[in-house]
Amino acid sequence: MNNSTKQVAPERQLRMKHVVAIGFAYMAPFAVFDTFGIVSHVTNGLVPLAYFIVFISILFTALSYRKLVQKYPISGSVYLYTKRIIHPYAAILVGWVSFIAYLALPMINALLASVYLSSGFPNVPKWVWVISLITFITLMNCVGIKIATTLNTWLVILQFIVVIVFIGLCLKDLLTTPAQSMPIHDLLPTPNEFPTLLPGAALLTLSFVGFDAITNLCDETIRPEKTIPKAIILLAIGGLVFFVVVTYLMQSLFPSASQFNNYEAASPEIAVHLGGNLFLAFFLGAALLSCIASGLASQLVASRFLYAMGRDGALPKQVFSYLHPRSKTPLFNILIVGLLAATALFLDLEKATALVNFGAFSAFTFVNICVLYAYFKRKKKPAFFENFLFPFLGLVFTGFLWISLNPFSLFIGGIWTLLGIVYLISTTRFFKKAPVDLHYDELSGM
Repeated sequence: MNNSTKQVAPERQLRMKHVVAIGFAYMAPFAVFDTFGIVSHVTNGLVPLAYFIVFISILFTALSYRKLVQKYPISGSVYLYTKRIIHPYAAILVGWVSFIAYLALPMINALLASVYLSSGFPNVPKWVWVISLITFITLMNCVGIKIATTLNTWLVILQFIVVIVFIGLCLKDLLTTPAQSMPIHDLLPTPNEFPTLLPGAALLTLSFVGFDAITNLCDETIRPEKTIPKAIILLAIGGLVFFVVVTYLMQSLFPSASQFNNYEAASPEIAVHLGGNLFLAFFLGAALLSCIASGLASQLVASRFLYAMGRDGALPKQVFSYLHPRSKTPLFNILIVGLLAATALFLDLEKATALVNFGAFSAFTFVNICVLYAYFKRKKKPAFFENFLFPFLGLVFTGFLWISLNPFSLFIGGIWTLLGIVYLISTTRFFKKAPVDLHYDELSGM
């Protein structure tokens, strides 16, 4: 790598509004409509409660992310934290496993976009839409983070406008028939319904992954030690309010999944019920915008995660730590993520979602372990709740989510993990070569 390349550094351009917009786009809030019928079927009509359980499950993990990003306001997320606190060998493996979630989300968005577009243009092959979307988001991310972020922000705003209209139509429908409103006590499960809530909650975990993804934007965020921690909590709480309000209204209108002709594709039926075919057209358009926005955000985040690993030498530096001199973007990483996302042509939504869940749960697990490890490494152990109890509860709740994963997720994730172990062994010559530098003295401030 030449000297001019080494001098290029990320440019801090992102403010709170940009980070939050990227986080919400990454969360793909419109997915609440795509999953409603399925989760309503699994939980016997307790979708709002399933979202609340997911929120409680990830809240303590979000607090762990918040603590760690305050201490290490550098891009790299769980990879960086594991490297600084535990060991670089563990960091490479954790980074490898976590990356599968960042990679699979662009695949999911491309697949969903092809579903929406194929319904309107059935004569066009699905692969055309998949490649077209991936090409578009790749070009937008290559141009520069400011342009990609501005486009993302407007796409998120347009989605929320449609959601506001959706809420208004729901309220109008409920007010005309007040008996339809769902009493709060109906949201409380009976003892027989508890076993169905965890599988339903596991299906919805993907809805909250945006809060951890934004930790990869530290290098390009103004005052990241202040901005990112606030954005993490805002995204977690904002996501809870959004998902619970929207699903409460839908559950009031449709208490049982059996009311749909096809509960796996319930959102078009709900849209037609509320506003006819005209609203359905706007609704599907917003769903497509959600896929584009989430695709932009997920590719942006994935490329920065690879950059952090390349910068440290955990991945080949000449490729993964390269920044374009003019756009200050990790150009090669963006192209690599785009090419890998094109493998969505050979996957379906179930397989791609399995990859995201496995990678996300792995990251959640190790973020909590990092906080606990740092706590036990210190001779003095202050802030018991913040440094021990909260990450311990985060670890416990993540454990429940692991139990709820389907066998396919564990199988695919296990294969990916084995590949990561092979990579680690080969690059460290059977653990004889240190992959990255580690400074244990940085633990002193935790």
